[in-house]
Amino acid sequence: MLLEETLKSCPTVKRGDYEYFIHPISDGVPIVNPKLLREVATRIIKEVDFENIDKIVTAEAMGIPLVTTLSLYTDVPYVIMRKREYKLKGEIPVHQETGYSKGQLYLNGIEKGDRVLIVDDVISTGGTMIAIINALKKAGAEIKDIVCVIERGEGKKIVEEKTGYKIKTLVKLDVKDGKVVIL
Repeated sequence: MLLEETLKSCPTVKRGDYEYFIHPISDGVPIVNPKLLREVATRIIKEVDFENIDKIVTAEAMGIPLVTTLSLYTDVPYVIMRKREYKLKGEIPVHQETGYSKGQLYLNGIEKGDRVLIVDDVISTGGTMIAIINALKKAGAEIKDIVCVIERGEGKKIVEEKTGYKIKTLVKLDVKDGKVVIL
């Protein structure tokens, strides 16, 4: 599959002791192939019952191309949790902490009782996912499903243990000696 092929051949960079993989799904560089987006969206659609989804939710930035593609295929609207406050009525701020950053995310556009699908590009530490889940719970949304395209590290396990929600992923990987290894 194209996702796995492109991951195996993507470049990596080392920052300190951590090896990052650079891929169109997780970074938007060097170029995002529409065939790759279609493949990922199609694979997510096969994993989720969209009849029970009112809105798709992601955090900026790299979830945006994913939810846009899913929305175009399914006609389900999407909501982007932003890193910037808009001060709209009902806006919900939540603290986000990942392995490399800390900050606030802001949720707008979710009503009590909305049945939501959470989509994200990568789950590694789980910090972003926990923030999204907390915001949706504050809003009174019903989390129906969670899909992350790429799984790396212990984040999936951490989120599942802390929240009780199961997370589906399309591919699990690690980076070893400058190469992406599909697990």
